[in-house]
Amino acid sequence: MNIKHTRGLLAATLLIAASVFAQAQSPSSSPKIAPGSLVEPSKTFDAMLSDFEGEFTSAAKAMPADKYNFAPNPSIFASSQNSDYNGVRTFASEITHVTIANYHYASAFGSLKVDVDLKAIDKLTDKDQILAALAASFVFTHKAIANLTTKNAFESVHEPSTRASLAGGVVAHGFDHYGQIVEYLRMNGIVPPASAK
Repeated sequence: MNIKHTRGLLAATLLIAASVFAQAQSPSSSPKIAPGSLVEPSKTFDAMLSDFEGEFTSAAKAMPADKYNFAPNPSIFASSQNSDYNGVRTFASEITHVTIANYHYASAFGSLKVDVDLKAIDKLTDKDQILAALAASFVFTHKAIANLTTKNAFESVHEPSTRASLAGGVVAHGFDHYGQIVEYLRMNGIVPPASAK
């Protein structure tokens, strides 16, 4: 991971953290955390992951099973665009890609061994199987985040990347693909659940 990529992940992490902080300030939140309080990294990153998990999973569930093989192609855009859609992921492969990435990030920052066959996940096409694999990847990632402490959060994992930057990275990466699957839903006339609230 290069410095430019790490800086981008850090910026995305800060934006997400600000969103989580704003949500934590709502009247329904409890217990209140006073400004200036130290918060365990595991708690703040777990809250970020939970927010992402809810958004991504609800969007993944919203696409009908028979549309999981959908991928954008030239026929749905104006012919004047001249865009190349070769190699564009299907909706299913967007979900499995994030599932696999969750394992990669979490195993790196949480020092956990991946106990599933990632190559098998990459080949899944059935909606129910994909959603089950996605859910399991979030369980694994929450477990990894539980290992973050104030003592180890900023330990280097790979060059400038720390446990904390990778924990933020799993969310930043996932939200990048969330934006893509939202577009896939819209192209199929489906309002993303987060927009329907």
